Amino acid sequence: MKRNVFIVILILVIFFAISFLTNILGPIVPALIDSFHLSTGLAGFLPFSFFVAYAVMSIPAGVLAEKYTEKPVLLAAFVLAFAGAFFFALKPSFGVALTSLFLIGIGMAMLQVVINPLLRVAGGEEHFAFNSVLAQLFFGSASFLSPLMYSYLVQHVHKTNKGTLINLLNRLVPENLTWVSVYWIFAAVALVMILVIWFVRFPKVELKEDEKIETGNILWELFQKRTVILFFIGIFAYVGTEQGIANWTSRFLQTYHQVNPETTGARVISLFWGLMTVGCLLGLLLLKLFDSRKILMTFAAGALITLSLSLFGPKEVALVTFPLCGFFASVMWSIIVSLGLNSLPSHQGTFAGILCTGIAGGAVVPLIIGGLADLFGLRIGMLFLYLTLGYIFSIGIWARPLVNNKTIDWNLKRLFTSKGTE
Repeated sequence: MKRNVFIVILILVIFFAISFLTNILGPIVPALIDSFHLSTGLAGFLPFSFFVAYAVMSIPAGVLAEKYTEKPVLLAAFVLAFAGAFFFALKPSFGVALTSLFLIGIGMAMLQVVINPLLRVAGGEEHFAFNSVLAQLFFGSASFLSPLMYSYLVQHVHKTNKGTLINLLNRLVPENLTWVSVYWIFAAVALVMILVIWFVRFPKVELKEDEKIETGNILWELFQKRTVILFFIGIFAYVGTEQGIANWTSRFLQTYHQVNPETTGARVISLFWGLMTVGCLLGLLLLKLFDSRKILMTFAAGALITLSLSLFGPKEVALVTFPLCGFFASVMWSIIVSLGLNSLPSHQGTFAGILCTGIAGGAVVPLIIGGLADLFGLRIGMLFLYLTLGYIFSIGIWARPLVNNKTIDWNLKRLFTSKGTE
């Protein structure tokens, strides 16, 4: 299969853009609470509006891609992202925020569905594993950089005249809402992506059987399988945990340790995503050495320990252990998905689509935490994550995949014996 390097690079940029637009809510939540005078419970509707879009759009996006090809879906996704970001930047209010975040979420869900098959075709199947890891690095780097960008903007907009960009944002952004500058940047990024994609010719993607999403009876039959439901809950729990920590950490540090959310808080979230990327790379090695279920249990236990230290330890500890939660969360998505897909003999594409709807956990769990925080305080609210992490830990106990991950044979005696008999 002929490789198209330009298309591969473009897809990697799309991965970057998805993460850039998705993982900024955590640092911004404290500013939104202050600007719109929100309770913690109401603030929980912000990530809810974004991530519920995945539940709505994951499976329909797959159907649309099969019917209309990838390019129209990519264009539509970035048009929605542009509309959401531009609308929010132009008319910042809580109601507009909910609508805009939902539109951006719909766009991101559409992108997530189409880019992996496109990456496989454009980069060649023999390079797909390598390109997938590279894509995750681009995704992770954007997660790391977007909080730092937010911190830079709020420290300079309406405070300096440093450079053309800051001068432009000084004219566009209300003086008391400097965080709005982030959404002007998002709108610009989405607009550039629309223009680039419009003029690019994409290769024809022939979906494999395990990439196709079936509807009707097959979908209904899968929803009735216990294995499907259990792994759907697993993805729901993982994304809920990830976003529950990412969205509430900065607010927690501000509330209990008087940490500035625009500087230190944003930096902690940046490190959370950065260590998650590091953990993904380490996870590639560990999966060659150990059974994936044991790794999942070990990392879930590590996440429980670091979360506990974050919630009940002093400020100096929390500033270290909150980012470490990202490290321990790093392998959970890939292991849960692989265990799930390896637990069914057929209909992998449809099952993958169902698992993607589990991303809605990122909508529900932060909302629950926010509601509990209004009643009992944010520290108690975040204890809800013990349930989600406990469930993730349990997957390592009850999962029975048809195929286990291949590991290096540590039995040296048998290894040398077999060589001696050849």
